Amino acid sequence: MTQTTGRRERQREATYTEIVRTALALLGDGEEVSLRAVAGRMGMTAPALYRYVASYQELVDVVAFEIDKAATEHLRAAASRYPDDDPAGQLMAAVVAFRRWALENHREFALVFANPVADTTCVRRELITSATSGHFMNGLLVDVWRKYDVATPSPDDLDPEVREIVREPLIPMDLSAIPDEERGILWLFMRAWAALYGVVTLEVFGHLDPRVIESGAMFISMLREWAPRLGLDDDWNRLEELLARELSHPS
Repeated sequence: MTQTTGRRERQREATYTEIVRTALALLGDGEEVSLRAVAGRMGMTAPALYRYVASYQELVDVVAFEIDKAATEHLRAAASRYPDDDPAGQLMAAVVAFRRWALENHREFALVFANPVADTTCVRRELITSATSGHFMNGLLVDVWRKYDVATPSPDDLDPEVREIVREPLIPMDLSAIPDEERGILWLFMRAWAALYGVVTLEVFGHLDPRVIESGAMFISMLREWAPRLGLDDDWNRLEELLARELSHPS
């Protein structure tokens, strides 16, 4: 009985993996990612597929998670070009890698970052807190915060609504790294991510002058404005040269 159960579980896991790979292949081929399309390419019926994936939203969620996990490896590779005692360099390299990946993978970016995980009726907490790229990027921000003179607001100095958020945040990171009395820094991290995501999203979907996108001017300007908030103003000249190198670095 145990061997039979184990074999069934392995078969189910293998089928589940194939579902995700098939969805990724459809996405890469520029085709629609749907339960019917996945089932058709796998030689299954749509009802049979429902035994493994309960809904289209579940399919999108699992595929988005795998895309994000793979994209994070590009961020890690870029950051690894700089030593661990240079978290600012690692951060700059990682944000450039994030932008490059997004511009080169429009559909994947849209599936991951235009996939609602919270609305007025539902908050899928595990999706908000488990994003691989979020854990990596927030980890770099923590390293920068530890090394540089970053102004850390006290939770008591924040607006009441924000104060409640930073005390029990939904954020992809190891919260044990931040003492309770210093969790005001999380609001800075959230705003930094919003600034990065905002500019990159406008670039990805072409909602800026193409010359602005091509030059990276808005992206660099955003980073220049954020450098003092992250305690990096005294290091900006070096970091700006680093950015220029990374932006010209081949994929």
